[in-house]
Amino acid sequence: MKGNAPYHPWHIGIMGILFMLAVHWVPLLWPTGVHADDAAPPDKTVKLVFIHHSCGENWLADGNGNLGKTLDQNNYFVSDTNYGWGPHSIGDSTDITDWPRWFTGSESKAYLNALYRESGQYSSFTRRKKDPGGENRIVMFKSCFPNSNLHGRPNDLPQSGGGLSVSNAKAIYNDLLTYFKSRPEKLFIAITAPPVQDRTFSANARAFNRWLVNDWLKGYSGDNVAVFDFYNVLTGPGNHHRFRSGRIEHVAADGPNTLYYPSDGDDHPSHKGNRKATDEIVPLINVYYHRWMAGQGSVQPVVMTPAAAQVTAEVETPSSEIPPVASSPQKPASASTGNLIDDFEQAANEWVVFADEGNANTRLSCQREVSKDFRGQAGLGISYTVAPESWATCSLVFPAPQDWRGKQGLSLFLRAERPDQELHIVAYQGDTVDNLSHFEFKVLTTIKTVAEWQRVDIPWKDFLQPAWEGDGSAGFDPGRAMGLAFAFNGVEGGETAGKIWVDDIGFLSK
Repeated sequence: MKGNAPYHPWHIGIMGILFMLAVHWVPLLWPTGVHADDAAPPDKTVKLVFIHHSCGENWLADGNGNLGKTLDQNNYFVSDTNYGWGPHSIGDSTDITDWPRWFTGSESKAYLNALYRESGQYSSFTRRKKDPGGENRIVMFKSCFPNSNLHGRPNDLPQSGGGLSVSNAKAIYNDLLTYFKSRPEKLFIAITAPPVQDRTFSANARAFNRWLVNDWLKGYSGDNVAVFDFYNVLTGPGNHHRFRSGRIEHVAADGPNTLYYPSDGDDHPSHKGNRKATDEIVPLINVYYHRWMAGQGSVQPVVMTPAAAQVTAEVETPSSEIPPVASSPQKPASASTGNLIDDFEQAANEWVVFADEGNANTRLSCQREVSKDFRGQAGLGISYTVAPESWATCSLVFPAPQDWRGKQGLSLFLRAERPDQELHIVAYQGDTVDNLSHFEFKVLTTIKTVAEWQRVDIPWKDFLQPAWEGDGSAGFDPGRAMGLAFAFNGVEGGETAGKIWVDDIGFLSK
């Protein structure tokens, strides 16, 4: 079973965004011959074994993550391994670099025979189901949080060797697929390692786990492997990997790629984070199980769909709402004449709101407004209230990549309700709507932006990938342009609020 999930961030990032769900992309959700996903528990008790250490133990435990009890209620007979388990105490070894020993090494046959036959509990959790007999049919395996300290660079390619690094981790997981393919009667669920609070390697951890969700299974022809992004779920209240409204969502919209739910300063996830993960993984396991049983080699893609997404509407704005232009200066000619992306003169509006669904105090309105004070008859009005450490965006995403290499950059016109409003103009890069990268340019409004329309010109070289998504130095590729956004971030200590108006978004021509 494969999942394609796009990323990221912010802001949808990657996310994607997919206003397309509400507009053009609904037909993509159900490929020909694939039945609607089923999140109901299995009809018969299914044996499942979980390889883990302390984080998994807490996650399983009653009163902490409640995962063991919840799986039991969903008709799974759950066993586990922990420190000291198995031949040669292989249970002591669950780092990413240990998985070859478990699944492909010279002693792996002995380890796996014991694993498949394990029916005991090495952690404390409620298990009321009767053992149905036979071997474990589902294998979940997870490394602990130190495995989020991956060396190297976010975009390193798979290459064996180098210890705990991005490149070696990718190579290890690729090699596991050979064994997994040989055992189609087993369902293997890779659980990403939880995050840590230290930011040093956080971009690497985000990139590697995104690779696991988006890319690892792209060339895998079997249907017995799946991923749950435990890491992403624990990096912020608005970040999810879940089954919702008939589709799988992978939303990476919050935070700096570090642990949002610590335990009294410790990197073990708190009970709140663990319970959030339980709520999201159990329905997904049910979906993965039913897909596997149905032999769905071609599966519904993982859709990154912030639940707060909404298609914008058109409103008529009183002229008094837009600050009057001082002395009615002549409006400058648009730099994008003949090269417009959107001048908002057409009633059709494809701009979409994405907001932090984990914070009810964050709100954003993104609407086409009609007023004589725009450069034409209409423009885009964006009003926002963003809670501390929260986010919201107004986004336009294309159904396929656009080649903008013949242009120098973007040009647009901006007005503001007041000075000192900070916004980020975002350019999306990618190959599909479910695999987007995020590049941004920061703008701070001034008194002049309040008084009159200000032209903002942004060469491609000035769009940079933020550190929370990559290494912070990658540049935007205009040959793979997937869309634009206006993004707003909350700050510590108080909410941010304001309103801006945008008109005549186009290109800087060469």
